[in-house]
Amino acid sequence: MSIIHTLPYEWQVGLRYTRAGRRSGRNSFISFISLISVSGIALGVAALIVVLSVMNGFQKEVTDRMLSVLSHIEVFDASGGMPNWQAAMQDAFKNPAVKGAAPFVETQGMLLRDGVMRPAMIRGILPSEESKVSDVAKQMRHGSLQDLKPGSFNIVLGYALAHALGVEIGDKITMALAQAQTTPAGMLPRMRSFTVVGTFEAGHFEFDSGLAFVHMDDAEKMERLDAPSGLRLRIADMHKAPQVAMELKHSMPGDLLIRDWSQQNANWFAAVQTEKKMMFIILTLIIAVAAFNLVSTLVMTVTDKQADIAILRTLGSSPRSIMKIFMIQGALVGIMGTIAGVALGVLVALNIDVIVPFIEHLLGVQFLSKDIYLISALPSDLRWPDVFTIGGVAIVLAFVATLYPSYAASRVKPAEALRYE
Repeated sequence: MSIIHTLPYEWQVGLRYTRAGRRSGRNSFISFISLISVSGIALGVAALIVVLSVMNGFQKEVTDRMLSVLSHIEVFDASGGMPNWQAAMQDAFKNPAVKGAAPFVETQGMLLRDGVMRPAMIRGILPSEESKVSDVAKQMRHGSLQDLKPGSFNIVLGYALAHALGVEIGDKITMALAQAQTTPAGMLPRMRSFTVVGTFEAGHFEFDSGLAFVHMDDAEKMERLDAPSGLRLRIADMHKAPQVAMELKHSMPGDLLIRDWSQQNANWFAAVQTEKKMMFIILTLIIAVAAFNLVSTLVMTVTDKQADIAILRTLGSSPRSIMKIFMIQGALVGIMGTIAGVALGVLVALNIDVIVPFIEHLLGVQFLSKDIYLISALPSDLRWPDVFTIGGVAIVLAFVATLYPSYAASRVKPAEALRYE
């Protein structure tokens, strides 16, 4: 005996209505509409999974590139300088999450070359310590961070910044800081000539076009500081940066200002989250349209099966049982569509690095230009909580779509249904 025959009769009838439909032209048409409903739900679910995976991939890619230059946590002294930075570094390392630390000086300046002027963030570093908190040393296109010697007034530029200034290795540029100095000619910005000794490419245009590195001693001289601005820290898990920053704020002595990387880029992350939410809502509406196609399918089924409903009622079936039959039919269509959509979406999301190049080669186009988007491959980061959420929403929408037709079926009167048979 098959498992189906052990189920309650509502399930048996509902399953039969779901797979029946080849005996007459009308039934075949209804089954075709059911197939369209399943396909619509599947495509909507798959599209939502793929789109969210790609958006997650972009977010992860950009975040990784940002954190190759940014530190996970920055620690500042409220006085404006940190003369005892070695002691502060030891205090930071007492937290087991902290894996690297380095002092730094940061200021805003203008770089000038042959009449061309570009704003830049000037970061003073100790080249020997920088690899502990960033990946800039691995991103050098020309030269090395070790060429930044104290007192040499050398500078390393982002490749886009160097291109905008029209400079190459060995060229001189002028740095102008906003802090003014008094001269016989009046108040003038402090200016100093620097020699370009290297360029780096982080893969993030904001940094490649607006960041420059100098030795920390040279930055302190330009800023007329006696100590670095603070410490940059790298931790084991970047996602725990807000938590670790809060722990350091309570554990490190002194009047310190501590911020993590998510605070530095709060607007960008808020924008990404808003885009993901709006995309989820828009694509969920597509699933909703496909799910509510079930309404028309079930209404047609109810109309076609009125004689069956009347016979079941005369045999003793309750209105509740009749309603359950058609809810089971609609729910099965929704579940089949959701399972097919999840399978398709996961398959595409996990193999998008193969599928997209194949389509580009087939059509002779390139979806992402590296000159514009900085990446040439479409990133994808499949997250299973997203998959479960999408599948759950699709099943719920399909179930809701069954309520009205099922209720209408339960209201069919046997005598009126059989009058025209």
